[in-house]
Amino acid sequence: MTLQLTVPNMSCSVCASNITKALQAVDANASIQADPATKLVSVQTQASETAIKEALAAAGYPVA
Repeated sequence: MTLQLTVPNMSCSVCASNITKALQAVDANASIQADPATKLVSVQTQASETAIKEALAAAGYPVA
């Protein structure tokens, strides 16, 4: 499943890296693209959308 999520708190490459690490903790095989310029995170994953959103919120990057 592919998710397109808007993450308003992502403002730099460090944020994108933190988001990637948080999501890989949920699904180590996930394909993640985080773009601070557009504040979009694209995730190709087998994990549920709820699990992905919870991981982002726990890392300090709640989904809009």
